[in-house]
This record gives sequence, C-alpha cells and structure tokens, in this order.
Amino acid sequence: MAITNFIAAIELGSSKIRGIAGTKKIDGSIQIHAYAEIPSSDSIKKGKVYNRDGTSLALKNIIKKLEKELGETIEKIYVGISGQSLRSEYNSISRSITSEDTKIDQELIDSLCDENLELKINDLDILSVEPQEYKIGNNLEINPVGVASEHIEGRYLNIVANSNVKESIEYCFKQAHIKIEDLLVTPLTTADIILSEKEKRAGCALIDFGADTTTISIYRDNILRFLTLIPLGGENITKDIISLQIDEDEAETIKLSIGSAWYDKKENDKEEEKAIHTLEDGRKVKIEDIQLAIEARSEEIVLNVWNQIKYSGYNDKLLAGLILTGGASKMNNLHRLIQEKTTIGQIRFAESPLISFHNSDKINGIDKTKYGILGLLNAGKENCCLIPITDKPGVLFDDKEVLITKEEERKKKEAQEEIERKKSKDEKIGENNKNPDKKGDNFFTKFTQKVAKDLFGNENYESEK
Repeated sequence: MAITNFIAAIELGSSKIRGIAGTKKIDGSIQIHAYAEIPSSDSIKKGKVYNRDGTSLALKNIIKKLEKELGETIEKIYVGISGQSLRSEYNSISRSITSEDTKIDQELIDSLCDENLELKINDLDILSVEPQEYKIGNNLEINPVGVASEHIEGRYLNIVANSNVKESIEYCFKQAHIKIEDLLVTPLTTADIILSEKEKRAGCALIDFGADTTTISIYRDNILRFLTLIPLGGENITKDIISLQIDEDEAETIKLSIGSAWYDKKENDKEEEKAIHTLEDGRKVKIEDIQLAIEARSEEIVLNVWNQIKYSGYNDKLLAGLILTGGASKMNNLHRLIQEKTTIGQIRFAESPLISFHNSDKINGIDKTKYGILGLLNAGKENCCLIPITDKPGVLFDDKEVLITKEEERKKKEAQEEIERKKSKDEKIGENNKNPDKKGDNFFTKFTQKVAKDLFGNENYESEK
C-alpha cells in the first residue's frame, strides 16, 4: 500500500550516501518506511562533494529506490550538510537602548539576531546560528526579554562552512531534479538523538569518528558551545594497514577484528610479539606491525581531538565527559587510548539513540554508522510526499464521480424503502376495515363493543353506521 505521509532525508557521507523515509508517531517514535544507500568514496571526499556528476547520479538512484519502497513520489527532501570546512565562529552584537522604555522586548532580540545573520565572512556561509547568552550589565541572561537595561550585547555561535560546500550540494540536487526542503547541519541533528538533556546541561563533548573526518561538538548549559571537524578518520587507519601490502577489504576487516587503538608493548609477552596473522592469499604479516600502524594513526586522531577540546576552553567543564559515536569508534580499546592521552575520565559509547525507531530491519539494524541519517529524519517536519493538485479547486478526491453515483443510489434506495413502508401500512388498514369482527379488529371497534357491554350487557352491539 502506498504511503502518502512521510519525511525524507539524505546524508552525503564520505563512505556512503544514505537516504531514508519515515513517519513520526504521536509518542515521538519514528516508523521507518524506506532506506537506501550507495557507496560514495569516489564522489564525496572529507564530507564535501568531489565529483558533481557522480553525486547527482547517486542521488537519482537513491530517490528511485526510496520511491519504489514507498509507492509514492518524493516531492522534496531534507539534506544534511557537513564537510571538512564546517566549524563554529563566535560573534557578538552590541546595542544601546535609547528609547524612554528601556525594557528589552522580543523585537529587539530579533533585530540583534537578524544583524548577526547579515554578517559577511569571506567565502563562508552561515548555515545555522546557536544563540549563547545576552550580556546585560555584568549579568549573562539566556532570555533577557522583560529586563530593563540601557545596553545589551548578544552573543552568537555561527555554524559556517566554505561557500562552495553549500553551492555544490545545491547544484547536485538541482541536476538530479530533487527539491531541497532544508539544509540541516548533520552534527547538530545527530546530537539531538544521542545526547540527553542532562549531559548537555552538565557539559559534554560528542566525538563522531567518521570515515574521512572526526567531528567534535561541545555542549554546556544545554547550549552548543563549540563545533569543529578534523580531516582524519577511520579511512586513514585503513590506508595505513593497506601500506603493509594488504588488500583494502581485508584491511578494513583486520582493523575492526584484531586491530586495537591502544597497544602497550609492556603488556605483551615475547610470544605475542612474534604472533603472525595469515592473510587470505596465504601471505603472513606480523601482528605487532599491524597494531603499531593502527595505534600510531589512532593516537594522532585522539591528540587532535584533545587539542581542539582544550582550544574550546571547555576541557575542564565537561562533567558528563565524552560520548563516542561513528563507524571508527568501533575500534577496540579506543576508550583506553583516550583515557591515556587526555584528562577525561568519563567516557561512554552511544550504543542506541534516545528516540525509538520502528522497522529497523529496513536499515539492516541501527548502529553507529546510521545515527547521522536517523538524526536528519528526526529533524524533518514537513510531509515530503508529492500531493497531486487537481484542476478544479475544492475537489479533494480523485473518485468524485464515484462518490456522486453512490449518493444517488443511496437516495433511490431510501425512496424505494419509503414507498414499500407506505404500501405495507395501507394494506394493513384495508384488511382491518374488511374484517371488523376478527381477532385483531381495530381499536375503534373494540372500544365500542366494550362500551355496549358495560351499558347494555350486550356484547354483540354494533355502532350505528
């Protein structure tokens, strides 16, 4: 059966382009109706469109697969935007209040936000704005409406990216004849289905270890405070294993099976140091060589993450610690490496999203690699199904003529039933008039007979005619 009410989203990942469609339920859960994915390593690099034609073709195929499962046409779609140049930029806007009434109102707050959006940054687009606080005198207010002051300073965290990132995405979707309903910042929508309100309030950092990039999103007091991407990810580790003359597919398997982000020689005896791994083609490779290659690159990524956290100024304010997600976070002993190289003690893996997703078999199960696309689906609001527009205004049903015919038949049936009821009633009245003395005589006959009996004692009295 065709599904006519759904939200559709697409994620442009460095390893795969993913598409999904689902419906939000009243309880906040989401029913997944369709899912499709296509490898994108030849079209997307570091989260940025590299091959426009290849990306456009992949988008067409994704939409075609989704529409086949839905049984309907997709009119528009929500698109996630990320990429190496994505980051946060701080900005502040000051305003003196010269009116007689110095009380701050919503109109003033809106004008400050509009002025911030008009900020021109060389070769950068503002994709999203996260208001921080408003400085009123020596106080910081989250919502200053109603506060009396002669001066206000609005502080904003602008999420920006190189202009060509957005332009390339819009070009590819235009070439694929797909309407973009909205461009959403993928790290923000991902955080919404992973981080609890308690974690955001206490202070935490969401680390998304992706294929080509690693994203760092820092929250404190329920507000996004810092966002940046590092151009290193799981693929870099895989390439280091490949450099040991190992096939790419086998290198990926080795990374996630016997590979370890933390390799301590002191904990390994001489026999383990001499251990050999036999490849699929029969060649042998020392496990120690594999482990050292993995650890070196993993350490580089973790140290870069830690440097960015310290740069944000929130390294000592993350009471809820680090939350790890992304495909590369599946690495063995990654948490041990982070504990060794940082001062963060509290670490958890995002094992499941906060929101319930039904029909997870549609996406071959929910895992860390799919949190990005699920977050985009959750962030969508508008129905993305193409609803046909009829030529005649006010016609809500395609089968109007059928409905009119059924209505006429109903009226005819009611009229026929009414005729039959009247006919039956007339027949009963006529029968009673012909046989007044029979059992079942009409009321008038019975009444006159009863009166005659009472007055004259004559049961056979007949009324005058």
